[in-house]
Amino acid sequence: MMTATLPRVIGMLHLPPLPGAPHYGGDLAKVRDFVLRDAEALAAGGVDALMIENFGDTPFYPGAVPAHVVAHMTSLAGDVMRHFPLPLGINVLRNDGCAALSIAHALGAGFIRVNILTGARVTDQGLIQGIAHDLLRLRRTLDASNIRIFADVNVKHSAPLGAVALEDEVDDVIHRGGADALVVTGAGTGKTTNLDELKRVAGRAGQMPVYVGSGVSADTIGDFLQYARGVIVGTSLKTNGIVDVNKVRTLVKAAG
Repeated sequence: MMTATLPRVIGMLHLPPLPGAPHYGGDLAKVRDFVLRDAEALAAGGVDALMIENFGDTPFYPGAVPAHVVAHMTSLAGDVMRHFPLPLGINVLRNDGCAALSIAHALGAGFIRVNILTGARVTDQGLIQGIAHDLLRLRRTLDASNIRIFADVNVKHSAPLGAVALEDEVDDVIHRGGADALVVTGAGTGKTTNLDELKRVAGRAGQMPVYVGSGVSADTIGDFLQYARGVIVGTSLKTNGIVDVNKVRTLVKAAG
């Protein structure tokens, strides 16, 4: 389990479409400038950590992403780490936790996020199955136990393949999946996390850290932090698609 040095506010770096993605704009330098600009605003606004993900690469691969995606994400994440001395997390969408772990290991990043660590979910990418069996073995092979796994529970943009009680899913993700922290979200990106669901997850998780992963704003963060160790926030911090440093400062202040 992670130590008391866990970040409280994790700011999201949503990558524009990368080379090879259907909506890639054709200029990698612009992608890099966009990411570094958002990172600068998040850092100046006072977040405790950053997390980078290939948000613009829709439609997402349901499992392993191609090598060029891993290469570009590693390069961009490395640029962020060189410019901003904050802890960095890696999320390779939709569910390539092994790629995320490999990137984190190569760069010395501190944590990764995995949308579906255990069980199976029906998503817009089809059926996605848990990857804990591969991910935990890779972490052992790389001797990378210092890289923590943030795992979603009842993850957004998905539905369970079969009926599973939320508390049972929490048990599986922790005890059978080997997660180091849990993430609770709303139904989709930017949609508010259900407070009652957060309470249930936190109540079942015990000492396991719980994060809120969607719908966090300066108006809601106080309620969420009554039950969660921290938040992962991106959408509410933007103005016209770009991170607004004043919104970041307002949210960080509200976090206390």
